[in-house]
Amino acid sequence: MEVVVASSSVESDIACWDFNTGAELLRYKSCASPNHGLVSVGDRFLASSQLRHTSDGGSVKYWAWSKPQPDAKSSQDEPIKPLAANREGTYVVGGGVSGTIYLWEVTSGRLLRKWDAHYRAVSCLRFSDDGTILFSGSEDGEIRAWNLVTIFDDHQSQHEKYGHLLSFTEHSLSVTDMVLGFGYDPVIVSASEDRTCKIWSFSRGTLLRNIVFPTIIDAIAMDPGENLLFAGGRDGNIYVAALNTAKTASSKYGLHIINCFSNHSKAVTCLAWGLSGNYLISGSEDGMVRVWDAKTANIIRVLKHSKGPVNNILVIRQQVSHTIPNSQASSRRHGSSLPPPLEKRAYEADKDAGFKAVIGLQGTCNKSTDAVYITSDVMECQIRELQQQGSASAEMEIERLKHENKRCQQMIQQWKKMYDNLHQFCVNELVDGDKGGAPNGNAP
Repeated sequence: MEVVVASSSVESDIACWDFNTGAELLRYKSCASPNHGLVSVGDRFLASSQLRHTSDGGSVKYWAWSKPQPDAKSSQDEPIKPLAANREGTYVVGGGVSGTIYLWEVTSGRLLRKWDAHYRAVSCLRFSDDGTILFSGSEDGEIRAWNLVTIFDDHQSQHEKYGHLLSFTEHSLSVTDMVLGFGYDPVIVSASEDRTCKIWSFSRGTLLRNIVFPTIIDAIAMDPGENLLFAGGRDGNIYVAALNTAKTASSKYGLHIINCFSNHSKAVTCLAWGLSGNYLISGSEDGMVRVWDAKTANIIRVLKHSKGPVNNILVIRQQVSHTIPNSQASSRRHGSSLPPPLEKRAYEADKDAGFKAVIGLQGTCNKSTDAVYITSDVMECQIRELQQQGSASAEMEIERLKHENKRCQQMIQQWKKMYDNLHQFCVNELVDGDKGGAPNGNAP
């Protein structure tokens, strides 16, 4: 089942609807989320940083899919703005108002690492597809890319300037949103209060295209083909820009902007792409969520949040085991399956454990094929041990290990195929060389 989840910046509920029917499924209570502060952790539960700060800092809340009340709340040293989780839901990162980035392990709640990332507040965070690179945008107008392997390597990080892989500094005002393309060399698109969206090449570290809009852009989304950029403006419009076509003539909206549509009465604050079909979902300060046919710009469905402006939208594919229940009885039967709250401080004893947790698999994947087979066997043993424990955190760890095991097996098959292709290429080269050196079978 595909669901749409929306939160607000005022003390309100997180609304959840069935994407296909528009039926409201459940409302999760007591949330006032900042922009980019709502995240689905491995599609298993919801997490959100909070605008209502505690006396000694900020807080992050968890909600199980089956329960409207928050299941866990953690206090932090400072207000946390954006949150992000890697694809598997094993790690969560948060950006502080001081410019610090925090990285937690989900299953234990341990704060594995924190580092000074920006001069001003972090405004948005994104993981790369493989989870090894973290991209951060800030109110200082800068975008930085962080290699999580080196973040945990104290010796290496000391010898690298500022500790980041690269930075983009062409924005003159705060970065408001950021989206990544797919693959190991993603295109990066950023939006800013300077009224521009910029397209960057990650591998080259250069600016590919600069698009100037007639208004400030607070939200962006790319179509799956990475051909079009949808940009939500503070004027209530959604602009459509070309990402990779040749330089086009300027339209009435500006260079590279090919269309504009809207039905919102206030600023567009968030955009998301549907998981199935050519659908764009927009949220606005007018408290409405609209589902659009991205090709025709026709409205397919309107969802009303009812309380306050909408500032975060997620589109999530629910697994059968995590399906939102239809009754309180079902909710009690499912119970809570959430990990412990996020810890406030990192302890010295956790440093080595955090290092192994983040880069252990990465190090294994750089070794021989036999090493991956050994890792696969070890993972299967760990899965059996965790199944005997039967705890909620053990269930989450089992899911993570199963995913990593599957990924290792896929890598083995890819390496085998690469070896076979290389072997065949070498054989062909040798045969062709022999033919060239001795035509018609006669020695030169």
